[in-house]
Amino acid sequence: MTGRLVRISRHPIKGHGREDLASVVLSARACLPFDRHWAVAHTAAKLVPGWNSCVNFARGAKAPALMAITCHLDETTQSITLSHPDRPDLTFAPDNAADLPGFLTWVAPLSPPNRAAPASIVTAGRGMTDSDFPSVSILSTTSLADLSSRMGAELSPHRFRGNLWIDGAEAWAEFGWVGQDIRVGAATLRIRERITRCSATTVNPDTGLPGGDTLAALDAAYGHQDFGVYAEVIHGGPLVTGNHWSLA
Repeated sequence: MTGRLVRISRHPIKGHGREDLASVVLSARACLPFDRHWAVAHTAAKLVPGWNSCVNFARGAKAPALMAITCHLDETTQSITLSHPDRPDLTFAPDNAADLPGFLTWVAPLSPPNRAAPASIVTAGRGMTDSDFPSVSILSTTSLADLSSRMGAELSPHRFRGNLWIDGAEAWAEFGWVGQDIRVGAATLRIRERITRCSATTVNPDTGLPGGDTLAALDAAYGHQDFGVYAEVIHGGPLVTGNHWSLA
């Protein structure tokens, strides 16, 4: 089984914006560079040193409007420009404490008043993915097309906040790859586990408004709420969109 890598995406601030890339260099046992490098802790967070679970952070499952944020990261200055259809653009440096009040003011209207409010921006020395190991997510355009057909609507891939989108596989074949290696471009990744989805995927990422119950559709059609797989980078290397992939 083989195909092509058709999209590379990262999310520099967990739950706060997506960015498509033309190329990237993966490193062994590391997340995609700058993916979930920062996360926005809320006032009810109970943080421990290093990686923390998603319940400690502001995210689309609890604040749907966040799903409409797009972003651009300047890796040289590590400053980020956030864009949202209902907010003016904001450029700031997440590591600069002086920029935090401006960010909190910007994001406040996108945060539900009945939820713990955004309070700080944290890092962990690795991507703050939802997996407890440094992961890169792999998703299939064929599976997306199958789910879209069953729902009667074309679903945006951005609902699923993935890293590497591939074509050429049979729908849902990726679930059978757990424990296997996949070679994408010059990199090799080991498929570790399926990704169970949350209510963030029920939000239209163009508007930040609920629209399309993906969870109910997955459960009704397939008896689960999984979409995509988490992988661990075994051998790093450069990737560009259009690279071939194959099971190792």
